[in-house]
Amino acid sequence: MATFVLVPGGWHGSWAFEAVVPLLERAGHTVHALTLTGLGPHDDPATVAATNLDTHAEDVLRVFERADLTDVTLVGHSYGGMVITAAADRAGDRVSRLVYLDACVPRDGESCWSLMNGGYRQSFVAGAATTGYAVRPPWRPDGDPRRRPHPLAAFLQAVRLTGAHADVPRREFVYCSGWEDRTPFADQRTRLLADPGWTVHDLPTGHNVMREAPQAVAALLLDEAAALVEPGRPARSSSLTHA
Repeated sequence: MATFVLVPGGWHGSWAFEAVVPLLERAGHTVHALTLTGLGPHDDPATVAATNLDTHAEDVLRVFERADLTDVTLVGHSYGGMVITAAADRAGDRVSRLVYLDACVPRDGESCWSLMNGGYRQSFVAGAATTGYAVRPPWRPDGDPRRRPHPLAAFLQAVRLTGAHADVPRREFVYCSGWEDRTPFADQRTRLLADPGWTVHDLPTGHNVMREAPQAVAALLLDEAAALVEPGRPARSSSLTHA
């Protein structure tokens, strides 16, 4: 049975995966869905102000150590891609698979800020105007009311990588094509498609794929998506549909 550690994106907590977790658990797997430091409802302003990307990577490593996890499938959505990259780089051989759900895939020295487009950067600046350290969630008509202000330093801090994360045996990127007019991840998709160390999947959803298509996300994580790849061909790229 597999072990999944799920890391949410900006402004979100473990609830972002609430529709996916039972599908994985029903299949007999162990699942840890995280709420990162500074995103909890009881985190005080001092905690939020002091939290950065390193803090969030340490959140993941503490889960690994506390539960003595190995052979982990580490999953990150959006900003969570920054976190899983930093954590995998520091985790030794505990991680066997990295899955980026429409997420940042940083190289050394890059940050969430540097990987985002102008629209996102504008929302970071506007969202932090009140406190200077916490970014209010941007208004969206379908925004989850549970979203929390996100530590600004976590969006801004550049990741520092040794390169050990590249030794993870399986690395997958899921590109959500249903918001191509606004996505900041199109260039990443192009880059990773050209890299033989990566498998790239396309899903025809908006960015909040866990809510829009939880069954498709679970199927991908459970490797059921492999059935969509032509037998005998490497799973370099696949196009997935959702119910």
